[in-house]
Amino acid sequence: MVAKVFIDGEVGTTGLQIRDRLAPRADIRLIQIDAARRKDPEARRAAYAEADVAILCLPDEAARESAALAADLPVRIIDASTAHRVHPDWAFGFPELGPDQAERIAGAKRVSNPGCWSTCAIGLLAPLVKAGLIAPDAALTISGVSGYSGGGKALIAEFAAGTAGSHFIYGLDHKHKHLPEIMTHAGLGRRPVFIPSVGKYEQGMIVQIPLHLAPGQQPAAFAETLASHYSGARFVKVVEPAAVGARANPEKLNGTNLMELSVHPSAEGDRLVLLACLDNLGKGASGAAVQNLNLMLGMDEAAGL
Repeated sequence: MVAKVFIDGEVGTTGLQIRDRLAPRADIRLIQIDAARRKDPEARRAAYAEADVAILCLPDEAARESAALAADLPVRIIDASTAHRVHPDWAFGFPELGPDQAERIAGAKRVSNPGCWSTCAIGLLAPLVKAGLIAPDAALTISGVSGYSGGGKALIAEFAAGTAGSHFIYGLDHKHKHLPEIMTHAGLGRRPVFIPSVGKYEQGMIVQIPLHLAPGQQPAAFAETLASHYSGARFVKVVEPAAVGARANPEKLNGTNLMELSVHPSAEGDRLVLLACLDNLGKGASGAAVQNLNLMLGMDEAAGL
């Protein structure tokens, strides 16, 4: 079977990466419209009508408009924007979230692709909250560093022009757009402090969550819970601190669809740091979209990855 796929917004960073992954595949035929008509609702609706699956690589409002434009068509949709990530009618596109999540994605008509920061944070927190090792109302701090490609064309242009500096933090208004999905899908009832940063390199990401342990809690329980949850997962691996090393490298997994999780306890055993590493354009965006597409089409989950 050859599946027909339309990437709406393929000229953006995420869209281009998805196209590069799909273009060589014999089991996928990409539907494209004339560049001059890429914002024409009539041309786009015709592409939706022809496609088996459409992937939206658009700003939030445009993604909502596109979903409405295709609402009465049989086309299935993967939305890479923030627009539908906490919508109850959209399957959340993190297959490793729970034992039934991949099956839900496979059968869904509408799938919301997770954000890069939230994939890391949810990947670490959701199993630990579910296991009772982290309370839903815990006072959490989430931070990390990403390559500038995660900011899209505008930020890429800033770094190319040399006007962005070498490193900066942002989200200081405590309103980062990934917070709602982190809270919803990690099972949190209290908003964490989330202040990310961007470094002067193109892609790759590390997220870190420091914890003070409650009396009686053992650091090993955190690593064991994560390892049990992701046992058998193809794209999420729990690794030992020694595999990370003394300096965690955010570019380590670039070019892959992998995410690595690790638990780093203090010598006293009363503190630890949770780390997640991925390629923000791989498992954090385009690779995740292709993984979800494969599931929806009943293909090998790892095809093209």
